[in-house]
Amino acid sequence: MPARPGLKAMLIGCILLAGCGEKGRVEAAGAVPKAGPQSAVPGDSITVPVGSPKLDRIRVEPVAIGYFVLAEVTAPGEVEVDPNRISHALMPVMGRIRQVLVRLGDTVTEGQPVVAIESPEAAAALAADRQAQAQIRQAKSGLLKLQRDVTRIHELNEHGAVALKEVQAVENDSVQAQANLDEAQAAAEAAQQRLKTLGLEPGQSGSTVFARAPISGKVMEIAVASGEYRNDTSASLMTIADLHTVWMSALVPETKIRYIDVGEAVRAEFSAYPGEVFRARVMRIADTVDPQTRTIKVEAEIPNPAGRLRPAMFGQIHHVHDPVPKPAVPVSAVIQTDDRSVVYVEERPGVFRKRTVTTGERQNDLLPAMSGLSAGERIVVDGVMLLRTEAAVR
Repeated sequence: MPARPGLKAMLIGCILLAGCGEKGRVEAAGAVPKAGPQSAVPGDSITVPVGSPKLDRIRVEPVAIGYFVLAEVTAPGEVEVDPNRISHALMPVMGRIRQVLVRLGDTVTEGQPVVAIESPEAAAALAADRQAQAQIRQAKSGLLKLQRDVTRIHELNEHGAVALKEVQAVENDSVQAQANLDEAQAAAEAAQQRLKTLGLEPGQSGSTVFARAPISGKVMEIAVASGEYRNDTSASLMTIADLHTVWMSALVPETKIRYIDVGEAVRAEFSAYPGEVFRARVMRIADTVDPQTRTIKVEAEIPNPAGRLRPAMFGQIHHVHDPVPKPAVPVSAVIQTDDRSVVYVEERPGVFRKRTVTTGERQNDLLPAMSGLSAGERIVVDGVMLLRTEAAVR
């Protein structure tokens, strides 16, 4: 039976709708959307399209060379007496201490009497000098008599009055007399040298001698009292130190000792004089390491003409090596990630690559690049966090 016109139109519409639906499912299953602009590529490289507003927020500058202090040492210490300017007054002879002539802290000059000593050796030395002088006079008298005898016997021999044997005997006696005189003079010189050592004058009376200051300086210690008898002439009576220069003894960590050499200039600061800097020079570096503190003693000499620095004062030394040239990286260019320091290097406009660098200690707003960068390379100095965010979401 022929289809009715209304029914026919409805069937045609359904077929068309079904075909349209099938076509839509095929396109949905097999089509790939058109790719848009990419802001990142695999790896550590990030691309920001030229003309992107993000690129306007990123500032790139070339790496310049800066001068950085890479070696700096600060170590605590205290003032010590310069070991080359300290000495001890000693007993010139055994004896009894009659009087101590100075007090602790007094300033003395070289050769000044500091202790008076009564000693029998002084009297013996004076007697030996007198005896030596008497022997000289006696030897001179005997030699003069024999010289006259030699002259007279030569005249007699010329006239045949005496034998040649007698002439030779007198001449031998004259030679012996000269030897006796030489010996007496040598003994006198020794006796006078002994008097000089004891600080005595030939011919003086009394048996008092003086211990004298061996150097000019301050009396730092007195180890003797009046009335004592001393028979050890090597024992110190008092300690005298010249404080016109002092030493600063500092304990430098063994990890920093390579930065300090003998002869180098250092700065010293003291608790007693806050804000004031004293110039010093390294005189000695110890040969051993303290096993407890892992430090090495460094001793520096400091001029002290006014005597303001006193032994045992606390302070510290500070030493800075000459600055060295290194690539200078702004602090704003470096980010920390995974225990690394990272910068973004511009490879070409809009393309940046993350790079690990090693930096030194910050100085002002710059970091020295110890490795990973060269002068002239272009790095991102502003907008680093923008790139980091781009890398995290790509």
